[in-house]
Amino acid sequence: MGRPTKGYQAFTSLVDRLLTVPKDEIVRRVEAEKAASALNPRKRGPKPKVKKRGVSRASGESGASRSRR
Repeated sequence: MGRPTKGYQAFTSLVDRLLTVPKDEIVRRVEAEKAASALNPRKRGPKPKVKKRGVSRASGESGASRSRR
């Protein structure tokens, strides 16, 4: 093998810098980015799922067994 190229050296230095960032810092940055992008009313693409509040189905009654009048 010959000497490493400039592209290879740039790639390996980037990977080394990425691997030194702690996971909790990466998670914090991702959450901050998601929160900032959620505030954009003109966001394109799939919308994030929103948890529904209200009656839970775990209380013993399922949607299929309810009687409709």
